[in-house]
Order: sequence, then structure tokens, then C-alpha cells
Amino acid sequence: MPVPPSLPASRPRVAYLITNSEIGGAQTHVADLLTALRGRIEPTLLAGGNGPLLDHARAAGARTVRLPLLDNALSPLRALAAFRQLLGALRAAAPDLIHTHSAKAGALGRVAGWLLGVPVVYTVHGFAFKAAAPARQRLAARAAEWLLAPLTTRLICVAQAERELAASLPIAASRISVIRNGIADTPARAAPHAPLRRIVMVARLAAPKRADLAIRAFARAALPDCELVIAGEGPQLDALRTLAEAVAPGRVRFAGAVADVPALLASAQAFMLASDHEGFPLSVLEAMRAGLPVAASDLPGIREQLEDGACGLLVPGNDEAAWAAALQRLAGDAGLRASLGQAARARWAREFGLAPMAEATWAVYQQALAGRRPAARAAARSKASGT
Repeated sequence: MPVPPSLPASRPRVAYLITNSEIGGAQTHVADLLTALRGRIEPTLLAGGNGPLLDHARAAGARTVRLPLLDNALSPLRALAAFRQLLGALRAAAPDLIHTHSAKAGALGRVAGWLLGVPVVYTVHGFAFKAAAPARQRLAARAAEWLLAPLTTRLICVAQAERELAASLPIAASRISVIRNGIADTPARAAPHAPLRRIVMVARLAAPKRADLAIRAFARAALPDCELVIAGEGPQLDALRTLAEAVAPGRVRFAGAVADVPALLASAQAFMLASDHEGFPLSVLEAMRAGLPVAASDLPGIREQLEDGACGLLVPGNDEAAWAAALQRLAGDAGLRASLGQAARARWAREFGLAPMAEATWAVYQQALAGRRPAARAAARSKASGT
């Protein structure tokens, strides 16, 4: 594996840690940060799996370390083995700062940072102790976040709704920042005023996403000459294929891991995202950037994105009939599709570009490293490397 040349010592070494390198919102967020902050930092990506994020990171000039034992398995023994592997990788990387993403990586990374004397920034892409989460998961997640909060140098929430949840944790408000997700622009644009021929949903095929609800609602809406394209991979794929063939045979296409999501969105006339709970989903921002009308679950983070429904349709709960009605409304009104798409694109341009997110994140890095003079950073690197 080629290693990019060393950067000047004045640039902080930042280790990005994420549980899985597969395609997903958090992974796209990390890839965008690596690209936007290139030249300011000396980055290393540490990730489980063998997904495309590793390639994106290398293209952005980052060193990459694959952690084969890091995954979403619930086994304590495997988590311990993954932690030992992570400690070794961090000692070799000797970072000035660790930036963790996703729950398991966020947990292991904060403990590792505490042991190595390295500050940790944790971006929570959506707390798992929301009321909509299963009770056992909710209790376990709250307990873990409560215990790990004191080990968090800085906490980044991607939506104001997540910040409100963080208020229940034992971490000072001064160490919490709200940095809403942002994405870079692309030239790909949709034509939502055209006849409705394609609706797209981009999501990992696993909880909390509700591709099953999307399929049932699409079938119930009975839209003539229209297909539903679901882009993404995940453990529910086989079950979803079976469901689609049962309720909407030949009308639902599973596109898998799409390399060019902007092009796919530009080929559609509407976008939908059904989910039990969310943080601040990038897929909705991608649809807004494309100028697509959005129908999405009425959840706090999505409300922030769609300005309380000013530039999209918010669908309550898991009401299949309400979802079908929303799709029928979009199908029957080309003017509505066009106006919502135009409003969504304008809001994205005002609020959700990549540069503001990157600048705000860079400011958090500086705050996390504040007071760590070069000598202190060198001592921490020495501790991390075991020398």
C-alpha cells in the first residue's frame, strides 16, 4: 500500500476511527472531511471491513489501517480483541488527536485515547438511546454514553435535536458543538417537473432504516409507470427482495452500492427516506442538493433539514397509508414536485455546503488541542508509541 509523503510536523496528526468502511452516511462524512481538510492535517484512517472508504481516504492523501477485528458484533470477547488491535494501531500512528465516528468505534476510541493520553473528538451521527429505539438497545446505549462522556474531549452533534439528547450526559455544555452535516456540490441536477418515472431511496438495508415500509407504501400507492430504486447494501437485502416481489413485482429495483449517487438522484423525480430514527441523514442532503422533492419520516433531524416541511413532505411515524398518500400527492402534482425541489436545492445551498462543516470541525480540533504545546504533544506521541 503506497504511503503519502510525510507532512510538516506543524500539522496535527489526526486519526479517524470508524467501525466499518462500507458505504454509508458516516463514511461519506469522514471521506468529505478528509478531502476538505487536506493540507491542514496529517490524517490516518483506521476502520473495520474492507469497503470503499479506504480507497476514498487514500485518494484524499490519508494513510489507511484496516482493523479486521473491528465490526458491529456484540461479542465482548471480540470487542476486547478489537480494542487490543486498535491500541497497537494507534501507538504506531501516534496521533495528536483521535476523531471517532459510529457507536462502537466511538466507545473503543475514547477508552484508547484516555489510556494513551490523546484527546478524542466524538461525532455522534445519531444517539442510539432515542425513544424510538428498542428498549434493550436504548438502555445499553444510554449507559455506555453516560460512562464514556467524561472521556470525550469534545462532542460533535450533527443536529440540534442530538444536542438536546446530549444534555442528559455528564459532559459540560462548553465541550459540545452542533455541526450540521454538509456536502460538496456536484453538477448533477434532477428534473422533478418531468413525469414521475422513478423514486429513489438511498440507505443501508438495516435498522433503523425502513426500506420495508418504503416498499409497502410504494406498492400501496399504485403509481403507474413508476419504479422504486433502492440504493444500498445490508443484511436485510434478501428479505426485502422477497417482499418486493410479493407486493410490487418487477417495480422495485435494488441497485446495490451505487458508485455515482448524484447521477442516480438526477435520474429520479422524487426521493424518499423511511426510518425509525435518524440523526441528520446525508442521503436527504444529497437529494436536496440534486433539487429533488423529498418525502421523509417526520423525525427531529429531518425536520431541521426540511425546515419543518417547507421544502419537503414530512410523513408521521410508520403509517403506511400516510406514506402512500404522500407518494400519490407527489405523483399527481408536477408543480409541487418542482417547487419543493427548488426550495430544497436553495436551502441546501444556503445551509449545508461542505466548507462550513469543515471549518467548524477544524475549529473543534483547535479547541481540543488547545494548551497542548508542541512538547506536550511530543510527550503524548511518545506515550502512544510506547517509547
